[in-house]
Amino acid sequence: MKTEALAEKIGKIAGISRISQNEKLSGHTTFQAGGPAKLFAVPEEPDALKELLRLLAAEKEPFFILGNGSNVLFRDEGFSGVVISMKALNRITVDPDTGILEAEGGAALSTAAGQAAAASLTGMEFAAGIPGTIGGAVVMNAGAYGGEMKHIVEEVTLLNEETGEIMKKTGAEMQFGYRESLLKREPAVVLRVRLRLQAGDPEKIRETMAELSEKRREKQPLEYPSAGSTFKRPEGYFAGKLIEDAGLKGFSVGGASVSEKHAGFVINRDHATASELITLIHEVQRIVLEKQGVLLEPEVLIL
Repeated sequence: MKTEALAEKIGKIAGISRISQNEKLSGHTTFQAGGPAKLFAVPEEPDALKELLRLLAAEKEPFFILGNGSNVLFRDEGFSGVVISMKALNRITVDPDTGILEAEGGAALSTAAGQAAAASLTGMEFAAGIPGTIGGAVVMNAGAYGGEMKHIVEEVTLLNEETGEIMKKTGAEMQFGYRESLLKREPAVVLRVRLRLQAGDPEKIRETMAELSEKRREKQPLEYPSAGSTFKRPEGYFAGKLIEDAGLKGFSVGGASVSEKHAGFVINRDHATASELITLIHEVQRIVLEKQGVLLEPEVLIL
């Protein structure tokens, strides 16, 4: 189907607040690089998302579900299908009495952590500085400083991308592992997440979040666009240490560089193209394998 005709059909779905052509994806990822999407759609209700996926399946149109874009890199050629932004599906509710926080898949993880803290609930302090969405955090079992999503997820409501079926999975059924979950093997859209938190001392919660925030500022290159840790931690090693020991701190390809503050971060130092970032990632893999004998696996999804 021609782009204009497909855009018109998408625009008629109730609850689609925006549909645009040739949307620059560099404005929707934390790497701030990448080409345009053929179409970019923003559903505001789960039913609109479900209807949109049904339409795209019928039209055999490729699509990608995008959260905050904090773990993805689109190529300079862009995406030749429909990018579906989850950012409008971002409602959060907190019940201090039960310790339950519920959030839609597009809710910012840092916002949810802030609301938990405001309700004197502990368990999400680790997530305050992670720049992704709740949905993305569930998919990859996001974690930092000893905390992980698997420790707090009680239930996940999912939308099967192919059948449109709504499913619920317990935290145990999500099969969480290191940067891993059931959704890496059986893709589905995270509609809603229920977290089980605990009552805590509000002053201690704030102190912990401030301490972790300071650690991030000291150790991570937050002043540059990046996708966080670029590589997964190899068993028995630390990716940043392997890269540093290979002499790659500051190693650059065009505007893309290995951070001098933390070698585990590839950063967009100076208006890097996606091609430059991808080439640098591949070069780091090649050199570390050659010098250290370890093949690093990217944590960043390259599309």
